[in-house]
Amino acid sequence: MTRFVLVGGGVATAATATGLREGGFDGEIVIVAGESHLPYERPPLSKEYLAGTFAVTDFQANDESWYSDNAVELVLGTRVLAVSPGERRVSLSDGRPLGYDALVLATGVRARTLPGFDGDRVHALRTLADSERLGSRLVAGSRLAVLGAGFVGCEVAAVAAARGVRVTVFEPEPLPLGRALGPEVGRAITGIHAENGVEIRTGQVIRSMTETGSGLELTTRDGEVVECDELLVGVGSVPNVELAVAAGLEVGGAAGGGILTDEFGRTSAPDVYAIGDVAERFYPPHGRRIRVEHHDTAVKHGANTARNLLGEAEPFTDRHFFWSHQYDHNLQSLGRFTAEGTRVVRGSLEERSFTVFSLVDGRIGAMVALNRPRDLLQARKVMAVPHEVTADQLADEEFPLKSLLPSKASARRSEVAG
Repeated sequence: MTRFVLVGGGVATAATATGLREGGFDGEIVIVAGESHLPYERPPLSKEYLAGTFAVTDFQANDESWYSDNAVELVLGTRVLAVSPGERRVSLSDGRPLGYDALVLATGVRARTLPGFDGDRVHALRTLADSERLGSRLVAGSRLAVLGAGFVGCEVAAVAAARGVRVTVFEPEPLPLGRALGPEVGRAITGIHAENGVEIRTGQVIRSMTETGSGLELTTRDGEVVECDELLVGVGSVPNVELAVAAGLEVGGAAGGGILTDEFGRTSAPDVYAIGDVAERFYPPHGRRIRVEHHDTAVKHGANTARNLLGEAEPFTDRHFFWSHQYDHNLQSLGRFTAEGTRVVRGSLEERSFTVFSLVDGRIGAMVALNRPRDLLQARKVMAVPHEVTADQLADEEFPLKSLLPSKASARRSEVAG
């Protein structure tokens, strides 16, 4: 293979290019991205960049010189209009065709929109331009309404409140982040925001929006009218699968389905891979395909795909990891909570310093930690090796998680026996 074409302007393509060069690939690498910026990380858009504490250069995946030093061609501000797997070619918005020996699709997702909710005062948050536009409107004393208490909604609310904006968040579910992380985290997040002046109104749906001369009027399902100056719609995302569909690639049939791949990132078309947020990848530990929208997974997808492009045929089995910063609180999660797991709490819910473990067949299957980074560091090592633990042990703060790790002597015996 002589030319790899990587489509997308995020960390997934940047990690793929890095992995290819570090793995010794000396052929052509071309990154095609619709935005005019160098590939960049997206988590700071709702946190540090929105708050004004990061410059763009603080969260670029690689600085500009890296691409020239490593002979990686950047085609920025250019969209891929079509993929022709049979001809091994993509058509670009600047009118030229671009052939490939292998193609990596990291087209990501876009913010989900709502009919009737648009206009100059309505915001989504997915790109640098989105973050810059929203940040310019977060003026002290103004009123921001947020639809959706997911990660983006909660993080933006925290930044806005710190800038003196009056924030109201509307969430149809009983708790923020409750479906993803459980009631313990949901109740803690509600309390944290309340202490910082943010009102999270759960179980409430905004039915319609009307623009007035001075702002917006939102009407709830119960008929209440709420006024605001700006509105953030944070109600999820839509995977950008249109290129794949038009090219005849297999795509998940359920709502929010991504480009289907095997455990190596391969799609249904020869030498076409899909990675990052858009990929619905077969995950061996769970025996099914999963689409994950996390920065860490996108980076690791890229590194894994680079190795597979270089002939290693390595399945992706890493546990999914993500984090969120809200005010001075740190939320970290590792693994995937399932219905089969028993939830075990370690620490203090009242003091908002706790970890919730999912215990599955005597092993830690997943965890989420609020303000307890040490638990995550130790549990990450434990979850990577065979171990056995009880609910009482996990709940006991005096019980050291690192004691679940095999001793060096036993590890050596296992190596010899193997």
